[in-house]
Amino acid sequence: MNSYIERVLEETRRKNPNEPEFLQSVEEVLTSIEPVIEQHPEYEKAALLERLVEPERVIEFRVPWIDDEGKVQVNRGYRVQFNSAIGPYKGGLRFAANVNLSILKCLGFEQTFKNSLTTLPIGGAKGGSDFDPHGKSDNEIMRFCQSFMSELYRHIGPDIDVPAGDIGVSSKEIGYLFGQYKRITGTFENGVLTGKSLSYGGSLIRPEATGYGIMYYIKQVLKHEGVKIKGKTFVLSGYGNVAWGCAKKINELGGKVLTISGHNGYVYDPEGINTDEKIDYLLELRSSKHRDVRMYAEKFGCEFREGKKPWEVKADIYIPCAAQNEIDLEEAKKIVANGGRFYFEGANMPATNEALKYMQENGVVAGPAKAVNAGGVAVSALEMSQNSMRYSWSEKEVDDRLYDIMRSVYKNSLAATEKYNTGYDLIKGANIAGFEKVADAMMAQGIV
Repeated sequence: MNSYIERVLEETRRKNPNEPEFLQSVEEVLTSIEPVIEQHPEYEKAALLERLVEPERVIEFRVPWIDDEGKVQVNRGYRVQFNSAIGPYKGGLRFAANVNLSILKCLGFEQTFKNSLTTLPIGGAKGGSDFDPHGKSDNEIMRFCQSFMSELYRHIGPDIDVPAGDIGVSSKEIGYLFGQYKRITGTFENGVLTGKSLSYGGSLIRPEATGYGIMYYIKQVLKHEGVKIKGKTFVLSGYGNVAWGCAKKINELGGKVLTISGHNGYVYDPEGINTDEKIDYLLELRSSKHRDVRMYAEKFGCEFREGKKPWEVKADIYIPCAAQNEIDLEEAKKIVANGGRFYFEGANMPATNEALKYMQENGVVAGPAKAVNAGGVAVSALEMSQNSMRYSWSEKEVDDRLYDIMRSVYKNSLAATEKYNTGYDLIKGANIAGFEKVADAMMAQGIV
């Protein structure tokens, strides 16, 4: 390993000993950009990597709110503003019980390169809270969001930091957050948040954007491999926006989705999740207080496999669309044993580094999250553009722009592999392409 990279990794581990997710993402990126570092010794003199792995700002705050029984609850809120070299901070807010600083730093670091890959002028950030909206009433969610925004508003703005939704934050939560921001600031700056409803500045196809973008990226990869989507089988995890958008586009392109999954197991539908009724039911599941994918199996008469993950199902293409590190080495071995040729990360960091390495060493073509699922943040940035213009594009205009962006993400990643002779490694290609733009901007702006 390059001595400069090795030293930065060692120092990062020393400074962040209890942040495994963050360290995992840093190691994955830095080890893959070694060819670039070798050609740019000036980066070491400018301490570029040391600055790159440190967030520009970390904001942590308490969020007190009152539940429906009148009891005061206190959660912890965060915003990690990681890198603004190429534009205002941009990244989602996640409301989930397991949210902590390590996860958000990991996601903010990844977001920096993902946003760079979109070719759009947006920096990297992530935020959220350990508040779990599952089982909460609308009034409880509203009161929490209002309290959360009462602190966050000081640190965001259309030209500073533009949060969006993520796990646990749908257009409903974004609406409550924006309402409180408007109340406090007295301004209608609808460009301060993305993922809004259409009635006050949201963009068409934003809910579907991540899933659509995944399939547009996959289309480019399969074209390179001489393979068509039509007739291919897909294993998906999750059942939220990402899996829903994916399933819609897969059916449109002639593929078949065999699985969805939740916290307690997965559904196997050999007939395929292939009708409007089945796909629309995913939206009902997501909005249900129960949020149990078993309900899908009961409604459509297919199999629910309790306590298991869908990677044991044989398919052509595997797309994790749920949470981080749901695929470890054992799950990766199942994918390889099933003869899976393609693996694409719809979720953020869904596989361990060990699992990714095993799949690649065994001939699986792997597309990394920062490239594959960049469609969501890309359309968020397009939403920002529409807000700035006080204008709305048609569904076709947004979709065409999304397709062009995802094609560029793939082409730029491929070009990076060719430039640095890494072989057909889309993970290294995405990391290098995203890194180069950020590095150029940081060097141009001096030691800041």
